[in-house]
Amino acid sequence: MAVDSTRWHDGAVAQSSVFGSTLLVQGAEPLLAERAVAARVAQARREHPDAELTEVNAAELADGRFADLIGGSLFASWVIVVVNDLASLPEQALPLVRQSALEPYPELCLVLVHGGGLKGKALIDALKKAKVTRIAADPVKAWELPKFVAAEAKSLRMGMDVQAAQDLIDAVGTDLRSLAGALRQLASDYQGEQLSATMVRRYFDGRAEVTSFAVADDALAGRPGPALEKLRWALSTGVAPVLVTSALAGSLRGLGKYLELRSARMPDNDLARQVGVPPWKLKDLSRLSRDWSSQAVSIAIRAVARADEQVKGAAADPGFALEQLLRTVDQARQAGRAR
Repeated sequence: MAVDSTRWHDGAVAQSSVFGSTLLVQGAEPLLAERAVAARVAQARREHPDAELTEVNAAELADGRFADLIGGSLFASWVIVVVNDLASLPEQALPLVRQSALEPYPELCLVLVHGGGLKGKALIDALKKAKVTRIAADPVKAWELPKFVAAEAKSLRMGMDVQAAQDLIDAVGTDLRSLAGALRQLASDYQGEQLSATMVRRYFDGRAEVTSFAVADDALAGRPGPALEKLRWALSTGVAPVLVTSALAGSLRGLGKYLELRSARMPDNDLARQVGVPPWKLKDLSRLSRDWSSQAVSIAIRAVARADEQVKGAAADPGFALEQLLRTVDQARQAGRAR
């Protein structure tokens, strides 16, 4: 599938003027949404540097505040208004927001940001029906991540092949903001160069950011001792406990999908797409599947969910909760292997 990398970087739609227009940014990926908003605001600033910018949460638009924002002063000229979390818009503000979005006055640049979901669907449907300009900020699929990384590297004036991009994902994880930050780190040393997999591995070897995924790899592969050591080191160097549960959850979900689909006799590329991993990762999942059953994966995923709640505040000692989680994951693996 072709991937339009422009949606990851500029997010802008070319037109004569962004004033007198509305932009709907819709989707659950915050980095892409932020970039789309920033691109539209920058375009508006280029047209009218003196334009007044206001960014507000939709929940704050009760009691006529929206009317004040879009043109409360007779002396105001050009206005940029960004409304975040459109799903939380109060009912009483809906008519004016809808009218302004469908018929923005010439001095208004309006940006509406909706994080996805069904709440606020009536307004979204009305905007779509009126063909209001829309930029999708949907989460990037797992098999698209290397292309995202390569496009990001190109925007930073670096070259990167597919294997180097995948190695960066394996090191840093699938969070777009973390990947973008890692690439900025690389650009500080390698701007203008072609990045190889060896360079990426060497650059991130031993860094705190990579350890949550190293913990997950050891835990699923039946190496509880090294997993525990890496966990303790990660926490001591400032890695957030939630990153560990996130890495484990992602790895277990991928393994669970692989166990369900491996007997479907589909081509590797199709299987990888269904599982949500690059094709070369199937070999790793095949090795892991010898020690795991679907029931064992289910047990481990439930344990991760409980631990995730604990590290987010339900437990007094997140480190102890994660150590217990690693033991539970290994016990599930052993049970699956015994079947």
